[in-house]
Amino acid sequence: MTDTAFVLHYETGPQTSGARTADNKMAEAIGLAEAIGLSIVYNESVALNRARPATLFGVGKVDEIKAQIDALQPAVVIVNGPLSPIQQRNLERAWSAKVVDRTGLILEIFGDRAQTREGRLQVELAHLSYQRSRLVRSWTHLERQRGGVGFLGGPGETQIESDRRALADKIARLKRKLEDVRRTRSLQRANRQRAPHPVVALVGYTNAGKSTLFNRITEAGVMAENLLFATLDPTMRAIDLPTGRRVILSDTVGFISDLPTQLIAAFRATLEEVVEADVILHVRDIAHLETDAQRADVLDVLRELSPDADLSERIIEVYNKIDLLPEDEREAYALAAGARRDAAGPILISAAQGENLEGLIAALDDHMTADYLIAEIEAPAECGAALAWLHSHGDVLTQTAIGDDGATLRLRIRLSEANLGRFEKQYGDVAAVRRADAPNGLVVDQHAASSTLKAARA
Repeated sequence: MTDTAFVLHYETGPQTSGARTADNKMAEAIGLAEAIGLSIVYNESVALNRARPATLFGVGKVDEIKAQIDALQPAVVIVNGPLSPIQQRNLERAWSAKVVDRTGLILEIFGDRAQTREGRLQVELAHLSYQRSRLVRSWTHLERQRGGVGFLGGPGETQIESDRRALADKIARLKRKLEDVRRTRSLQRANRQRAPHPVVALVGYTNAGKSTLFNRITEAGVMAENLLFATLDPTMRAIDLPTGRRVILSDTVGFISDLPTQLIAAFRATLEEVVEADVILHVRDIAHLETDAQRADVLDVLRELSPDADLSERIIEVYNKIDLLPEDEREAYALAAGARRDAAGPILISAAQGENLEGLIAALDDHMTADYLIAEIEAPAECGAALAWLHSHGDVLTQTAIGDDGATLRLRIRLSEANLGRFEKQYGDVAAVRRADAPNGLVVDQHAASSTLKAARA
């Protein structure tokens, strides 16, 4: 039998311009509850002049909700917003029901979704950090004292102090384990950089269609359902771009407004994969009524993860679910995207229908090779290390043997200016390097090209 739930959303003060509407916030809260199999039997939005420190709601509203609870007997009452430990305790007493706030609900979803050992560790740490703040003197057993130890005897410690100490010890152990995970991830990133295969991270608001897109591109079979937080554990797959360059595509956990700080802290090792990625595909549900607010929430989390880094140059916006748009809106988005004329997006797709995925891959390829130039390199055929370096760090367009004995190879290669500089530094004594003309006959001016691209994006 499916457990039932009440969902209560509250607003304090006047609604500000550009803020989410109460109806959309309620819809999201119901979606969160349904994501862990709860059946909603009642929902209500409550406007508060001010939040009461003891019960959040006023006495009259508490009694009114109590009558509804007594009539419908839900398994849990979900309050879509933060509750202080005192407020949660007092509401549970007043309503004689289990009460969970927004943070607790999201933690429950994460606990239900975690599959890998790392994911379970991260969720457990977030749960314990949350529970530690909930240890209030709400039951008499927490005030009973345990026997003292040592020669002085003494009254000992109360049960609540013992529980807090036990939680603190467990949190410390989990943090040590997750620090090992963080070091392992750093080593893995270092190995990938030496490979070198650039990492492309899919990010976006929860249920924006990241996993559906990931499956379309990689045929990976990752869980992709119309549920909030359907994906929790990150998945990586290698794909080849049209130019032949191999990249690692990473599917990550979805973001959400008011993402609990405990989760951001616990999942930092995983989320660092995003901010360290070479390219970030920001997948947006462009058909959602609050797509702009969702975009702002995603960018806020990215800024919190990497406050000192400018990620804008690495982000390509992907407008997903265009099949759900009215024809006039779709045309307007297409016109705006066409006016951009650069690889930074937005790219319009429908992951569910497989629409314009070729355009997305081409834009990703263009973005990753925007600072590339063409060079001609002559190197001895016997210099295997130099030739292998070129094949692993660039796109070899042609390779021909020259000279009577064919002992020298001439390669026409596309690679970044940084890698060309590294090659010259490492193998300049055995190889001759010159920059080829651009297709229009002009020598590539990399600085000017970069400036033009930045100006277009601005």
